[in-house]
Amino acid sequence: MLAAVATLQLAAPTSEAWIEQATQHIDLILLDHANCEKKAAGNALSLLFRYPANGQLVEALSPLAREELQHFERVHRHLQRLGIPVKPLSAAPYASRLNQHLRRPEPEHLLDALLLAAIIEARSHERLGLLGIHAPEAELRQFYLWLTAAEERHLQLYLDLALAHFPAEQVQQRLDALLPIEAEILSTLYPEPRVHS
Repeated sequence: MLAAVATLQLAAPTSEAWIEQATQHIDLILLDHANCEKKAAGNALSLLFRYPANGQLVEALSPLAREELQHFERVHRHLQRLGIPVKPLSAAPYASRLNQHLRRPEPEHLLDALLLAAIIEARSHERLGLLGIHAPEAELRQFYLWLTAAEERHLQLYLDLALAHFPAEQVQQRLDALLPIEAEILSTLYPEPRVHS
């Protein structure tokens, strides 16, 4: 018997304007990317704190949080290698605007949290892949191409967790509602270069 599936396809591709903005300001993209990896680890841990009795989440998200921190360390090494000083950055409104659509009651909250995480990972997969093609330095291109495989695994992990807890039809219906919202958030380029701008 085939397992139930749902498909996550981004509603709109990244614009050429973002590619140009990102590659011209790779220092800010790297700084923001380091922050994104920390936030990804924090998101996995946040779910563990909220659902500590859910063994399936614990088994999946604890190693994910560790891997996200390892990615942060690798980005940080590139910052050091390139002599880019670490400094605070303002956040683009991407995640906060997505989180406005996170429903509060359970079990809808769990479904939305898993699907929003999957969508963010899907966009990261796309954009880091673009950096793997367009980054201005060969070592960075190699790094980003390597990282895209991890982002793909992460989006699939969150999607699989959603399918393990909810019927495929419900998962797909909610994805179909959230994906156009994500595309709309990114339809206007943020004035400062960010991974999700």
